[in-house]
Amino acid sequence: MSAGPLSGLRVVELAGIGPGPFCAMLLADLGARVLRVDRPGAPARQARQQLLNRGRQSAIVDLKRPEGAAVVLALVSRADVLLEGMRPGVTERLGIGPAECMRRNPGLVYARMTGWGQAGPLAATAGHDINYIARTGALHMIGRAGGPPQVPLNLVGDFGGGGMLLAFGICAALWERQRSGLGQVIDAAVIDGTAALLAQAWGARAAGLWRDERGVNRLDTGLPWYEVYETRDGQWLAVGALEPQFWAEFTRILGLAELPDRDDTGRREELRAVIAARFRQRTRAEWEEEFAGSDACVAPVLSMSEAARDPHIAARQIYRDEDGVIQPAPVPRFSRTPGSLGAPPPLPGEHTREALAEWGIEDIDGLIAARVVREAPI
Repeated sequence: MSAGPLSGLRVVELAGIGPGPFCAMLLADLGARVLRVDRPGAPARQARQQLLNRGRQSAIVDLKRPEGAAVVLALVSRADVLLEGMRPGVTERLGIGPAECMRRNPGLVYARMTGWGQAGPLAATAGHDINYIARTGALHMIGRAGGPPQVPLNLVGDFGGGGMLLAFGICAALWERQRSGLGQVIDAAVIDGTAALLAQAWGARAAGLWRDERGVNRLDTGLPWYEVYETRDGQWLAVGALEPQFWAEFTRILGLAELPDRDDTGRREELRAVIAARFRQRTRAEWEEEFAGSDACVAPVLSMSEAARDPHIAARQIYRDEDGVIQPAPVPRFSRTPGSLGAPPPLPGEHTREALAEWGIEDIDGLIAARVVREAPI
C-alpha cells in the first residue's frame, strides 16, 4: 500500500474510459485506495496493458440489478469519493445517483466526469475528445496556416481538460469537506476543462495579440523561432527561441550571422526558409551536440522509444519499466510522501472476493452464486 499524500483516501470508481480512469490512476498513484467496479463482460484481453487502470483492485458488479446497486451503495457508505463517467441520468436510473449515495454517506464527494457536462443542449449526446475540443475552439487553433486543424491525440480534452480537472476538483472538494463535514457533487466536463486551458489564448485575443487564423500566431508555428525543422537525416528539431536572449544564442550556435530582421513581419517566411536550409545541412544528432547545454531552447523531437532512453528523462526516471511495460511515473513529486506505481492493471473481477470483503460487503458467496457479483474467469 502506497504511503503517498492521498494514503487513506477511499475511492469507488465505476468503470469507464478515457478521462475517468486517468483521474483514478492519478489518485491511486498518490496513495488512494481505489476499487474499480467493472461491468459483467468487461474484456480481459490486454487488461494488463491498460495503464490507466494501474494501482487498483477490480470487482465485477452487475449494476443493472437492484442487488448490484445495493452493493455499490454499501461500498459508498465506506468511501470518500465515488467517481463515475456515465451519461447524465444513468446512475440515477440505476439507483446509485447522488441523492441515493449521499443519503448513505453525507460526506461523500460524488465526482462526475462527462464530455458535454450534466446540463446543456448536448448533455445527453455521445462524443469524444475530438468533438469536445472542436466545439471549444481549441482544435481550430492547432495547425499550420492554410492547412486543416491538426488533431493533438486525445491529450487536450480527455486528459488535460478532463481527467486532471476532475482530480483537481476532487482534491478541492475534500479540502472544503474538512471545514463543512459535507460532501458535494462535482460536475466535471471535458468541454469545460478544455475551455479553461485556453485562458491564455483568450487573454491574448482580447489584447489583440491572437488572431482566429491558424498558423499565424505566437505559439502555433506563426513565428519561425517557435517551429519544428527537419534535419539532414529526416529527423526533427523543436525550436522555442522566443525571448531575445534565447534567439541570440540560437542564431549564434546555428552559425547564421546575416539574417532577415525577425521584427520585420514581411520577411518571416524568408527567415523561416533560411533556418530550414541550415538545419538540413546536418543530422539531428549533430545538431543536438551543437546545442547541448545551451539556452537556445532547441530539443530533439523524440519518438516514444527514443524518449524512454533520453538521458534527462532517464535521470529523472520519468518513464519506468515495470515487468517489461514502460510507463510514466507518478506525478507530481513530493518530498516526504512520494507516490508509487502500485499494483499492475487488474483483470476485470480479479479482486472481487477479497476487495468486497475488505470493504465490508457481507454474504459474498451468495452474491457470487446469484451472479450479482462475479470473479475473473480462471
